[in-house]
Amino acid sequence: MKIGVLTSGGDCPGLNAVIRAITRKAEQLNYETVGIKNGWKGIFDESYIQLNLPAVAGIVNRGGTILGTSRFSPFQQKNGKETLLHKISKEGFDAIISIGGEGSMHIAQIAHEAGINVVGIPKTIDNDIYGTDYTFGFDTAVGIATEAIDRLHTTAESHHRIMILEVMGRHAGWIALYSGIAGGADIVIIPEKKIKIDDVMEVLKSRYTRGKLFSIIVVAEGASFLEEEIPESSANKKLDDFGRERLGGISYYLANEIEKRTGFETRATILGYIQRGGVPSAFDRVLGTRFGIYSVEMVKDKKFGRMCALKGSEITDITIKKSIGKLKTVDLEIYKVAKVFFK
Repeated sequence: MKIGVLTSGGDCPGLNAVIRAITRKAEQLNYETVGIKNGWKGIFDESYIQLNLPAVAGIVNRGGTILGTSRFSPFQQKNGKETLLHKISKEGFDAIISIGGEGSMHIAQIAHEAGINVVGIPKTIDNDIYGTDYTFGFDTAVGIATEAIDRLHTTAESHHRIMILEVMGRHAGWIALYSGIAGGADIVIIPEKKIKIDDVMEVLKSRYTRGKLFSIIVVAEGASFLEEEIPESSANKKLDDFGRERLGGISYYLANEIEKRTGFETRATILGYIQRGGVPSAFDRVLGTRFGIYSVEMVKDKKFGRMCALKGSEITDITIKKSIGKLKTVDLEIYKVAKVFFK
């Protein structure tokens, strides 16, 4: 059995833990494991590295991916399907383990429908892949965002400012919600729950009248407001390689509105790619390791067209098709926990 392993989409803490686990489990079963460099593009380029014990030694605590990654989609290329099938056959891959987020799972599903033996492993700091309780990378991102909130607190309190932290979250506000609760934010704004900017002003003014001369606001990059339209000049309309609009800047718009409407000095910080970098948390290393081992067992059992998933404390699997059917957005019952502190 020859297994190809690739990482696709954005980098994420915990990827190397997955690669290491796949390699170790495959060796236990006497399977050959080959790393495909730079996502699906590596198959087109025939760019591979042998994954063995020396290749994965000491990588469990490393961020990023030793294989490299890209948002390359073979099915958007001319004769892409035919080229992909030919290259996979030429290399003699019996299965492909695709480690990626929501966009990458769409590619994996198309590959499966094209007759390729694909197993999916969900990874994204956004935690928005349907069918799994958590994706690895999320815990690390929340920890980084929480630390940023803790640090902003000191400046906010010292200078009597409103501090806004913008975190990642295109359609799902999991990072904003969890870090906001953990960091003691006074307002959390997520894509799933639109609010009026006037509601934000009311909270800030209420705190001010009680002698609270500073506030912390956490906002997800994909958030928007009721009855508000962000000016064209404030929006970044560039697209990524998956055709999605690049986000970023909602915090600056909100900061300007707060200063204009209240006169409170306000500063915005965009955490950006810092959330995706650095060493993975212990939770993400363990979850990535469990996913990696389970994915090889899925190959062994010929569970193709399926994706690893965490349900409670158990690792299981669901169809990739089901996982991409919808996004896993924030449970608004959990959001109610954060709202208790919006006063």
